[in-house]
Amino acid sequence: MRVLLVYAHPLRDSLNAKIKEVAEAGLATAGHDVDVIDLYEDEFDPVLSHNERRTYFEPKFERENLAEDYAQRLMDSDGLVFVFPTWSMGPPAILKGFFDRVFGPDVSFRIDDNGTLHPNLRHIVKAAAIVTYGRERPILWWFGDPPRRMIKRWLKWFLAPKARVLFLGLYKLHKPDDAKTDKFLSKVRRTMANF
Repeated sequence: MRVLLVYAHPLRDSLNAKIKEVAEAGLATAGHDVDVIDLYEDEFDPVLSHNERRTYFEPKFERENLAEDYAQRLMDSDGLVFVFPTWSMGPPAILKGFFDRVFGPDVSFRIDDNGTLHPNLRHIVKAAAIVTYGRERPILWWFGDPPRRMIKRWLKWFLAPKARVLFLGLYKLHKPDDAKTDKFLSKVRRTMANF
């Protein structure tokens, strides 16, 4: 299986960098062909340009720069994995911009002649998100856990009807616990090796 791993954290020595490394190794162990997009390393511009917004619902949405390359890589994948931290109750702006610019018409959805949207990533049969949080899970639950909803509900709509969508969250990182972190990294490794 060809798996696109999208990574969104600016620091190379962060816990998220370690999670990405472990996830990538687990996927490789399973024999998957892993294609990594490192949004910060690529200096991806998350801002939807004037032209991109103007052509968004035109017959040909004109993605600019890296967004077109990323869209093609997404269309060439069977699996999708995201690794990101939660900032301000959501993904980093660079990942939100990835969704805005890459997951547009003729990639994540298509529009029929009546203007109805139809899912268009039906070739993706498995997806996962590995997400870190500073706060405790009950507090995130109270706020509706936006990253979990985004992956388990919003993203799932675009994928194959029976696509398996996994969500691995590591909570309470404002009070780090090495044993808990090591256990989580082992879970990431196992989960990705069975992806």
